[in-house]
Amino acid sequence: MKFVKMQGLGNDFILVDTFQTSLPVEQSGQFQNLVQQLCDRHFGIGADGLALVLPSEKAEVRMRFFNSDGSEAQMCGNMIRCFAKYVYNSGLVAGPSMQVETGAGIVKPEIIADHGDTALVRVDMGRPRRKREEIPMVGPPGEVLDEELSLEGQKLRITAISMGNPHCVLFVPDVNGVAVETIGSLLENHQLFPEKTNVEFAEVLSPGEVNLRVWERGVGETLACGTGACATVVAGVLLGRLSRRVTVHLPGGDLDIEWCQRDEHVYMTGPAVEVFRGEIEWGGRTFETS
Repeated sequence: MKFVKMQGLGNDFILVDTFQTSLPVEQSGQFQNLVQQLCDRHFGIGADGLALVLPSEKAEVRMRFFNSDGSEAQMCGNMIRCFAKYVYNSGLVAGPSMQVETGAGIVKPEIIADHGDTALVRVDMGRPRRKREEIPMVGPPGEVLDEELSLEGQKLRITAISMGNPHCVLFVPDVNGVAVETIGSLLENHQLFPEKTNVEFAEVLSPGEVNLRVWERGVGETLACGTGACATVVAGVLLGRLSRRVTVHLPGGDLDIEWCQRDEHVYMTGPAVEVFRGEIEWGGRTFETS
């Protein structure tokens, strides 16, 4: 099986191009186990997730994305930038602006600059979904804005947003003083979120700048989360804490996020990097990288 290892702000992925490599196990119960093994950092290639490049009847190309635990996610912001760089460089799309079919609908990335292994990619992430049933989240209809939630004896204030996948945003005074793993895991698996949720811990530095740590469902804490950065900016605007264009500082680096007032779409700009290409004969026998 041929693969490409890519990363966006340290959020790293395995990309498999099904135009070049067949994956017969995709149709079987073995596929979830295969994703887990390939993403394992000690016994596999190592990654936060795996994406498939597929043909599409609705767009130029299709992306399916799987978390490192084998569960399928509708979208991944950092992966879509890496995906866009790969399909552009491989000639699978007509030009630097493209349409990609995802589980969250059609997403429109654009390669702004491409310098060999590294590209700068701007992505039209579409309109955020703000109603509880769209996230999805259990409870009465309407938006979830700064809502109080009791968790293990703590009183938390949460805002829920979907960017094609669910996000639960908490604004905190200091991201380094938060028990991200404990709170993140509890919220990810909370009964309020039937499809689980990603969890964002945001520290506002100014209306145009925020520090962010993210607990991703099916993965754990990651160095960056593109959809999480988008959801955080939307939540911050709705609560009057952030402006519509924000530099989001993540452990892996910065993203530029704009929630455009003109069309209400969220635009994410950040890097995509190809790390290496390889071939694996699964069974732990052969690894060849280049």
